[in-house]
This record gives sequence, structure tokens and C-alpha cells, in this order.
Amino acid sequence: MAKMINQSFEILSPTNWDDELRKIEMAARNCYQSEPKGDPGAFIQRLIKRGHTAMIEFGNMSVQFITDRGVTHEIVRHRLFSFAQESTRYCRYDDYITVIKPSTWNDWDGEAQQAWTDTMFGCERAYIGMLEKGLSPQQARAVLPNSLKTSIIVSGNFRQWRNFFALRDDKAAHPDMQALVAPLHTAVINLCPAVFA
Repeated sequence: MAKMINQSFEILSPTNWDDELRKIEMAARNCYQSEPKGDPGAFIQRLIKRGHTAMIEFGNMSVQFITDRGVTHEIVRHRLFSFAQESTRYCRYDDYITVIKPSTWNDWDGEAQQAWTDTMFGCERAYIGMLEKGLSPQQARAVLPNSLKTSIIVSGNFRQWRNFFALRDDKAAHPDMQALVAPLHTAVINLCPAVFA
């Protein structure tokens, strides 16, 4: 039977945030032909305050998200990122599908929860039945739901990530997107306040 899990994320890189700050500082100081002095974080904050945010493009981050396909349809709209997503064309789910529990689940009444659960099981039965009849995963995927769990790795520069957080960690964002992105945003603010605070 379909397995239901919560969304999650993992920051894959950088593993050394100070190196990213030094790269940004080096690029910016090349523009001014100035020598490093003091804390690169304070220098970067001054750049950002002046609107010289092009320099933060020299810092990069990669994140793996475990979420549903509906959320990834929004993530990939950030076209300047690079993406590597689990393929429903080539991945085959023989025994069960995994779905993402909606972030607003606890706000739903029992009837809505049952309707969603029944639909997920129905999609799973249809998908597995199609595979058993000899259809390929790329054919059978037509019945998979938006709630299907997927893994996507997203990579981009810090300037892109700041734009991403401005749009996706906002009260106007889809609740599932915001529930996924808000803790990531908090994590990167703590890891790299010079750029993300």
C-alpha cells in the first residue's frame, strides 16, 4: 500500500561556507582592485546594501529536496538553477508508490483526508496494474498523482537562492512550498548570515 512521508531537504554543498565567502570577496575586490582586510562577511554585507549583488553569484549552494511532483513543478520555474530530478520515465515502482503528506493535512477534516488517501491508493493500484499488463514505466506514469514523492537536486548561485527564498518563503507561496522552504531558509541564514540574513 502507498507509503506516506513528510517533505525534507538536505544541503549538499557548500561544506565550507567560509570558502564561499572568500570567493565572493575575491571577485568583488577584483572589481575594486583592493586587498582583503578584516571579515569577508562584513564586506559582503556592505556590497549587498549597496545593491552590488552580482558578486554573490560567485557563491554556490546545492540542495536535495524530497517533496512531491507538484512542488517541483514550481521549483523548476527558477530556470537559472540546475536540476537533477528522479525520473518517472525510468524509475519503476513495482510494489508501492510513496506520496508526500500535504503540509496542511491537519487542517483537513476526516472526509477530505479519506478522499485524498483513497485517491492515492487508487493511483497506486492503477499504476501497478498497468505495469503488470506489460506497460513500461513511462507509459504507466500517466496515472501517478502530483503527490508522488520525488527527489530533486537544485544547484545555483547565492543570488538565485536569495530570489528563490524571497518568492517561496513568503506567505503568498503555496503552503507545501513554504513548509519545505522556510526551514531551509532559516538554516542558510544561520550558516551564512552575511549573504542570507
